[in-house]
Amino acid sequence: MSHALKTALDAVLANAVNSAGGAPGVVAIVTDRTDNLYEAAYGLRALGSAQPMTLDSVMLMASCTKAITGVAVMQLVEEGALSLDDEARRYLPEIAQCQVLTGFDAAGEPQLRPPTRQITLRHLMLHTAGFGYEFFSADEQRYRAVAGLPSSLACNFAAINSVLLHDPGERWTYGPSIDWLGLIVEKLRGKQLGAVLQERVFDPLAIHDMAFELTPAMRARLATIHQRAPDGQLTPVPALGLPQPPTMHMGGAGLYGSTGEYLKFIRMLLNDGAGPQGQVLRPKTVAAMCQNGLGTLHSGAWQTASPPLANSGDFFPGLKKSWAYTFQVNDEETPTGRPAGALSWAGLANTYYWIDRRNGVGGMWCSQILPFLDIASYPGYVDFETTVYRFSRKAGV
Repeated sequence: MSHALKTALDAVLANAVNSAGGAPGVVAIVTDRTDNLYEAAYGLRALGSAQPMTLDSVMLMASCTKAITGVAVMQLVEEGALSLDDEARRYLPEIAQCQVLTGFDAAGEPQLRPPTRQITLRHLMLHTAGFGYEFFSADEQRYRAVAGLPSSLACNFAAINSVLLHDPGERWTYGPSIDWLGLIVEKLRGKQLGAVLQERVFDPLAIHDMAFELTPAMRARLATIHQRAPDGQLTPVPALGLPQPPTMHMGGAGLYGSTGEYLKFIRMLLNDGAGPQGQVLRPKTVAAMCQNGLGTLHSGAWQTASPPLANSGDFFPGLKKSWAYTFQVNDEETPTGRPAGALSWAGLANTYYWIDRRNGVGGMWCSQILPFLDIASYPGYVDFETTVYRFSRKAGV
C-alpha cells in the first residue's frame, strides 16, 4: 500500500469521526487475496468514555451474519444433504403454516390466505420467500402488534414465525429468511448454529473472535451502539443490542465479532473458498454463490417503518442491483468504482462491506449507530471505498 493511499484513507476516517455530528468511532480495513492492505481505528467505543476504538473492538455484525450462514447452507449442498430446490417444510414443517397477509379488515384484524406455492430453500436464500422485517414494512409491523409477536431481533423462534408479505417467488423482500435457513442447518448438523459455524467456517479461517454469545473477553471490547436523534445528536445506549445469551442463534442477524475477523471471511471468498487452515467451499460453489439468482427480479430501495432503527434509502439509487447467495450484486459499475458483478451488504448498526472478486479486493467499514444508513457513517463508507478504487486506478490495478 502506498503512503499516499494510507494518508488519504486516514483522512476519510478522521473526517467521519471528527466532523460535527460524526460517528463516535470507526474501524475500517481493506484486504487483497493475501492480507490486509490497510487497517485503522478512529474515535471512541462510546461517546463520553475514555476507551478508544481499536482494531479488535467487537461489533454487532447484524445482517453481515447472513453471508456466513449462506456458506453453511452451501456446504450442505456440496455434500448432497439438501438441494436449494427442496421445499423448506421438508426440514421445518412449521414454515408451511405461514400465510400471506392480504390486508386488514375494518376492525383491524389481519386478512390471511395460504400461499400459492411452497417456500423453497432457494426462496429463503434469495429473500423471495415473502418474509419481511417489520422496520421495513408497516404492514408487517401492524401484524406483529395485533398478533403479539416480538421484534424480529428478539433471538427466538416467535420472532421469525410471522406472515408472508407476498407469495414465494413473487418479488425480493428483505427479511428474516436466513434465520429459517440457520434452523435448517442446525437440524441437519444436530448442533447449534454457532457450533456449526465454528467448526466448519471459523476454524478453517482462523476466526476466533466471532460468536452469537459474547464471551467475557469480547464483552470487554464491545463497542456501544449509539442512537442518533432526529436533531442529529448521538447518545450511547449500552442496552441496545441482541439478547445475551440468545435463545436462538439467528442465522440472519445474530453474530458479534471484530472487523478483522470478518475480513478473513471476505478473503476466503476472494480465494475461491480457500482458508489458511483448509478449504471452506469448492471454487465452483463460491462462483455459484456470487451469481445473480433473481433472474428478472431486482433488489433495491427500502422504506422505513421504524425511523429509530433505519432510514429509508437505497445503495446507489438508480443502479441496477440483483441478489446472490446471500449478498447484493451491483449489476453495473458503482460510482465508487466497484465493478459490475461485485458483492456487498451491510448490518443494521452501520457496518458495511464489499467483495470484488474480479480485482481481488474487499473491504469493511464498521461503526455502531442506529438508525441504519447513518448520515455520517454511511457517507464515510462510500468515501472509503471510493478512495480505494481511485488510488487503485492510479496504480493501474
